[in-house]
Amino acid sequence: MENNRSNGFHLFLLLAAGICIGLFINKTGGQLKKETPDAEFSKFDEVMWYVKQHYVDTVNSQQLEDEAVALMLEELDPHSMYVSLEEFNTVNDPLLGSFEGIGVQFRIENDTIAVVSVIKGGPSEKVGIMAGDRFVRIDDSLVANTKIKNEDVMRMLKGPKGTKVKVGVFRRGVDGLLDYTITRDVIPTYSVDIAYMLDNEIGYLKLSKFSATTYDEFKRGIRKLKAKGMKRLIFDLRGNTGGYLKAAVEVADEFLPRGSMIVYTEGRNRPRQEMKAQKRGMVDDIPVVVLIDSESASASEIVAGALQDNDRGTIIGRRSFGKGLVQEQIMLSDNSAIRLTVARYYTPTGRCIQKPFDGNREKYLFESFERYENGELFSEDSIHFADSLKFTTPKGKTVYGGGGIMPDIYVPLVDDSTEYYFNRIVNLGLLYQYAFDYTDRHRQELGRYKTVEAFSKSFHVTDAMFNELVKQAENKGIKGTDVQKQVARSEANTLLKAYIARNLFDDEGFYPIYAPMDEVLQRALEELKK
Repeated sequence: MENNRSNGFHLFLLLAAGICIGLFINKTGGQLKKETPDAEFSKFDEVMWYVKQHYVDTVNSQQLEDEAVALMLEELDPHSMYVSLEEFNTVNDPLLGSFEGIGVQFRIENDTIAVVSVIKGGPSEKVGIMAGDRFVRIDDSLVANTKIKNEDVMRMLKGPKGTKVKVGVFRRGVDGLLDYTITRDVIPTYSVDIAYMLDNEIGYLKLSKFSATTYDEFKRGIRKLKAKGMKRLIFDLRGNTGGYLKAAVEVADEFLPRGSMIVYTEGRNRPRQEMKAQKRGMVDDIPVVVLIDSESASASEIVAGALQDNDRGTIIGRRSFGKGLVQEQIMLSDNSAIRLTVARYYTPTGRCIQKPFDGNREKYLFESFERYENGELFSEDSIHFADSLKFTTPKGKTVYGGGGIMPDIYVPLVDDSTEYYFNRIVNLGLLYQYAFDYTDRHRQELGRYKTVEAFSKSFHVTDAMFNELVKQAENKGIKGTDVQKQVARSEANTLLKAYIARNLFDDEGFYPIYAPMDEVLQRALEELKK
């Protein structure tokens, strides 16, 4: 898309240049008509007017405008952006807490739409759609073996509440296609992935984003954990790329004493606005550890920074992303929108944690690769902060600005050559793929496990399963030594089992089984048990 936009913008500039050249030629030849745009037009409007009136061929002026606006905003900073009318719902739905559709999670598998899971109580479950089903036909369109893309599937399955969609479904063990008519409805989306007890006293809550429903979900999760005896909490914000500022402030408020500064914002045309804790929080009196990583951004960093600067709890993990800019979404006349950066946010000690931007968007967005290359992910000693970026909390702890939240306890990646083979089959998606295929082939027999506890206790990854995975890896050109395979066999016992559990029980199945091999989580447990 970047290339297309760049090409479109270059075309726009060439058109503008062509118009100027044409004016010179036509003026000397006396051929140009005297019509001119309104004097109040901006230069952008003026150029577009000339393109529409005088360009040699018919142009898609809407597309030109969209591409020019998008690139204009991209020149400002990495987070100001244009949201076209076609993209609007796709971009905004994840933060609204719901969307209107049929209620399935799917993935495109071998050019076929495979149902990974069905949302409980949703429209698809009500008519009999099951995990493992393949959509062969949607309404009158064949969708199998047509190189269909995710966005095409979303467009066909989502739609206004009360409207209907017909699907033709292939199901293993059933002859022919099964025909269903599904009535679309409101489908809730959740930001709390899971809230469960790690032991008799320590609760764990993982938050994937800060949406319109996050605060209510968070409170429900905390009540659930307290009812089970929670006395300490691990709050996991890893992979949480942010969302609404309001939701971040509401969540942080639950951890801090009344009157505590949470965050303040300030911009050229936005006076300083301070946000403080307003009430007694649900968890302002229990020990807490917050987990972060390089994908924790924006609203996640607001929460982590607020707790760190108020000497409240311990931040564990790796340095966060470093987004300290605030965007406002502004609707345009055609129902498209822009997200414009209007202010910076600052943590209670006055830190701006926005990382540097030199105009290279790709370098900025994928800076985590640079952290890998320079050794930061493997050693805290590779991270260097200028003295000007040091700040001090009320209790005298040193914290840093200028590029993300630096955790109080840094947990590096393990640099072990014996894990190279296992890491390759994981990072290339082979282990995940095998788990999906295994679940799909054995769904009937796996159905005997009615609970996560029963599955965790009785299901085991066999040597035959691992050998099949190894063979698939070899077919992809991935080979390992006997020692590397032995290490991979041990690791697969947990991760492969966790992936299969996720296919059966969603996140409630994955996280409890994966926990023993989660090094950051285990370090947090050590800290809380001191």
